[in-house]
Amino acid sequence: MRTDGLDVSVTDIARACGVSRNYLYTSWKTVSALHLRALTVELAQAFDAAHRTRPSDGTVEGITGHLCQVVRTVRRHPTTAAVARTSPTALATAHVTTDGPLVRVVTEYVGDLLHPLAPSGGIWSDPVLHSRPWKILWIARPAALCPEAVGDQEREDTLDAAFTELLRDLLTPWAVAAE
Repeated sequence: MRTDGLDVSVTDIARACGVSRNYLYTSWKTVSALHLRALTVELAQAFDAAHRTRPSDGTVEGITGHLCQVVRTVRRHPTTAAVARTSPTALATAHVTTDGPLVRVVTEYVGDLLHPLAPSGGIWSDPVLHSRPWKILWIARPAALCPEAVGDQEREDTLDAAFTELLRDLLTPWAVAAE
């Protein structure tokens, strides 16, 4: 099953998902559903990798560093490059998608990271903070979905710096509140 430019075997996807190939064949009848599952697993791995290399300490600076590492991991991931190389329209669509399963997964991960900024009730208790995960995703996508910058340190640094600055602007009220 090698379609849409994603040269990933079903065995590799099954192994990464923790299931058998037969389970994938019977449960996901379409290539797009299977790729969605694979991308969801890859996003989870990006957040896990960032947690290992740059864990968040619950402060605005810690959250910013963690999310920058996630963006860097997604940008450098082989799937991001494969999609950009073989299906530029799919990558362009990913930049402007406002809803969908992957958007929901990422906003949940970001919401979990922001949870310590509102110690009493989490992001659900603060309506302004509750709107931040989607806004963070919106500013993260251009920096994350730019595989052509990989290998060009100046471009990567520029993308990371712009994302960091925008993220700090979004989270400034909670940085001041923590001081």
